[in-house]
Amino acid sequence: MQTSPAQSLPRPESDRSRSDEGRPRVDESRPDQARTGRPRVTAVLVTANGGEHLDRTIDGLVGQTRHPENLVVVDLGSTDGSTADIALGGSAGLVRLPAGRPFGEAVARGEHEAPVAPDDEPAEEWLWILGHDNAPAPTALAEMLSAVEIAPSVVVAGPKLVAVDDPSLIRAFGESTTRTGRSLTLVQDELDQGQHDRHTDVLGVAAAGMLVRRSVWRDLGGFDPALPDVDAALDFCIRARLAGHRVAVVPEARVTSAGPIEEFGRKRVSEARRVRAHRQAQLHRRLTYAPAGLLWLHWLTLVPFAIGRAIGHLVAKHPAAVSGELAAAFSVAFGSGVRRARRNVQRTRRVGWAAVEPLRVSWRRLHEHRTTTRDVELARVEDAPIARASFLGDGGVWVVLAAAVLSVVTLWPLLGTPALTGGGLLPLSTDVGRLWQNVGYGWHSIGTGSTGPSDPFAAVVALLGSITAWSPSTSVVLVVLLAMPVSALGAWFAVRKVTTRSWVPVVGAALYAIAPSLIGAVTTGHLGAVIAHLTLPWLVLAVLEAHRSWAWASGASLLFAVVAASAPSLLPVLLLGWLVSVVVGWRRAHRRVFIPVPTAVLFLPLVLEQIARGNPLAVFADPGVPSATRAPSALQLAIGQPLPDWNGWLPVVGSIDAGAVLVALPIVMAVLALPVGLLAIGSLLGHRWHVASAALVLALVGYATAFGATHLTVTGVGSTTTIVWPGSALSVYWIALVLAACVGIDVLPRTAPATGLVATVFVGIAVAPAFAAFTLGNAVVAPTTGRVLSAYVNAEAQANPDVGTLVVDPQPDGSLAVALERGQGSTLDDQSTLDATALRLSPAGTRLTTLAGNLASRSGYDPEPALRELGISFVLLQDAPSDDAAQAVYDRAAGAIGQDARFTSIGETATGRLFHYDGQVDRVTGGSAATRATHVLYLVVLGIVFGAAALLAVPTAPRRRRATSNVIEAEEPATTFDEERDE
Repeated sequence: MQTSPAQSLPRPESDRSRSDEGRPRVDESRPDQARTGRPRVTAVLVTANGGEHLDRTIDGLVGQTRHPENLVVVDLGSTDGSTADIALGGSAGLVRLPAGRPFGEAVARGEHEAPVAPDDEPAEEWLWILGHDNAPAPTALAEMLSAVEIAPSVVVAGPKLVAVDDPSLIRAFGESTTRTGRSLTLVQDELDQGQHDRHTDVLGVAAAGMLVRRSVWRDLGGFDPALPDVDAALDFCIRARLAGHRVAVVPEARVTSAGPIEEFGRKRVSEARRVRAHRQAQLHRRLTYAPAGLLWLHWLTLVPFAIGRAIGHLVAKHPAAVSGELAAAFSVAFGSGVRRARRNVQRTRRVGWAAVEPLRVSWRRLHEHRTTTRDVELARVEDAPIARASFLGDGGVWVVLAAAVLSVVTLWPLLGTPALTGGGLLPLSTDVGRLWQNVGYGWHSIGTGSTGPSDPFAAVVALLGSITAWSPSTSVVLVVLLAMPVSALGAWFAVRKVTTRSWVPVVGAALYAIAPSLIGAVTTGHLGAVIAHLTLPWLVLAVLEAHRSWAWASGASLLFAVVAASAPSLLPVLLLGWLVSVVVGWRRAHRRVFIPVPTAVLFLPLVLEQIARGNPLAVFADPGVPSATRAPSALQLAIGQPLPDWNGWLPVVGSIDAGAVLVALPIVMAVLALPVGLLAIGSLLGHRWHVASAALVLALVGYATAFGATHLTVTGVGSTTTIVWPGSALSVYWIALVLAACVGIDVLPRTAPATGLVATVFVGIAVAPAFAAFTLGNAVVAPTTGRVLSAYVNAEAQANPDVGTLVVDPQPDGSLAVALERGQGSTLDDQSTLDATALRLSPAGTRLTTLAGNLASRSGYDPEPALRELGISFVLLQDAPSDDAAQAVYDRAAGAIGQDARFTSIGETATGRLFHYDGQVDRVTGGSAATRATHVLYLVVLGIVFGAAALLAVPTAPRRRRATSNVIEAEEPATTFDEERDE
């Protein structure tokens, strides 16, 4: 860069011969008023990679009507070549400092290198501080010198900082603080209409363009080294005020500014760094100015208050500010700059804080500032496009109510029941504390007991049970009963997001509420699949909106975790969808990046444990009670059916003609599903083909996942294994298909209403028998009182909660299924996929099976040691199925145990014959102290991660600003100076 015009800054002759007419007369008897000649100004220009602005700033210096006598350019390690070829001569010089040095240090170095007026030529010296982006207007220096000559008590003057690209926009004009020490720019980002030009007395000014008396600069020690950029100028001005001087703004002087001081020399400043800089400056000044008697109190509260403010940042949707808040508190609390700053203030202080009180910002003004910052957000919300459909006015509420009525009619046997059982369901523990005891890494009493991680679904179950703490199992009943209306509600909002016609979301909500995968999961007791189904539409909506705010992104992270924990088989689909959303929306992907973090924290212990066992695919096993599932065909999966019974039509019409039914049913079911498929594919022909194609790709991934689930057998059920439930993946397939079909309806011509109605009616006919499963007696789920074992065992468990019951279940193939239950019996929160997917028996499990096999037949085996060591006091021989082999095993076991003198027959129970062991058994102990400590630590980690996400997910709304006065604070002059000096 060539700077030959700036090699010398000559004094224009017009300046030398300027007339003194009109200037105030000087009282020569006053020492501080004695004229010492023309003021000498040294401009200190700090640059750091300022090639974009430096030429303009130097041209502004050259074009001044009143030139500075000296110029010192301080380069802070510029790498853009802006000062590589600079050659300054005459009264100008160049100083180079390493990159990263504070702005205040650069100014101090420039002041040190600047020449001093000769002793034989006494003159009042001034420093003019500029950054590379502070191009001054031609009269800027002259206006500020005129202002300080008129008011000799003013030792610091600041110009009006305006935008580089728009001089009519005020960037900053005057600074002050609140009563608690928070810095505040008095005028910021306002259109300049001269509304603030009448008020010049302020508490502080910005460093950019600051004109300061050099003797005062040296006496006060310059900028505080502990304030590298933010609030450095404000702190200096406050110390000048406390020293008895004045600080003023000169509205006639204009200097450009490209951004706040923390952005000086940086391409980008992260939110965390910005928060840390401002908060650290505030805390440092608070400790610096605090009375000696209260200093210790301020220091002790630094870190606790920082933690509280960090939580507040989470609630206010500013997660990036959390690290900055904490870092600032620790830096000030354990830094070394406060002591030096306090000594400097005490050395130069001449007046008390009451003298500057009128210049501080009042609470009313602070409230005005805070509400002003919300105006942009409020305007954005108010100016947003009108919603495509109204939930109350366009049928949304009616389709949800219809789904609720359908749920009541379909699930009427479950109304009023306290708990559910059957399929994958069992009642929950009656104690909420026990629910949370089963969450995370720790001791789990299922089977013979083991130490390890729980299923992530245990956290979902514990949360549900806590909602109805008086009866935890009631929450499961409510989820099942509300699944249809909640699914309809979520689908309505998800469809509204991608369509424009007001009635189309009704069609989508109806289609999703009667999905075959939902009713199949309800009737077979797959609670996790039910929760995943009703949560998926909300997750889709939250991911689509995640770029807008941290509330949406955090809500998406929580929903992501709920879906993954409830249906682990969806992990590949969820991760793939998340990656696509990040890549497609990469410009605003910083919020979506963190969506899987809570899920990773939830799944990490289980994943590591399954990998250590050599069975990583077992991570995808269904949570809950293991239950046998028959695999549907590829065609049945294509029309959304998770079971091979053709949505319940096979049991209904199978007795007519089995051969004809097997041929006709696939054709009929395919025809009934055809309208939805045609609408989905036809959506590619409309103008919203990109949305439809994304939905169809998601549907394809969901179908592939369901197909893969039917070929993955990792869970043991009795003497056999079962596939992963495909219904969860079919829920993904169905919501994507519904979204695509609704996009197709949205772009169709006048036939759209009839087409949507036909598609909904056809799907309703296809799933009709499935909805009548409870009436037809085909449902696996049944209401229960909540008691798992007999009343006799429950009574014993009151005194000994760890009492063991050996459950022997005859199998159709002639084998025995063996389980060990503690206390009142196994509950849903006790279940563990680690136990259900174990590749081999543990030593205790081997002993248990050996014991059961010998008890079920006559042998010379002595069961007493095993019964005592395992803590077994009861043996429950469950009723056998109708198979001959199972009945034979049952009869043999009943005879063997009944004839053993060590056992007393209690009698028949609701589930089988109960026997009591009359001998002494040992009390089973839980995990070690280390295990319990690990369990607590893991719960704390979960609480922090999910608590932070929950706080961020809580929506906040901006408040309307109330119009107040636009006048700068302190219309009356401050009392830090002798007013008579300026007369």
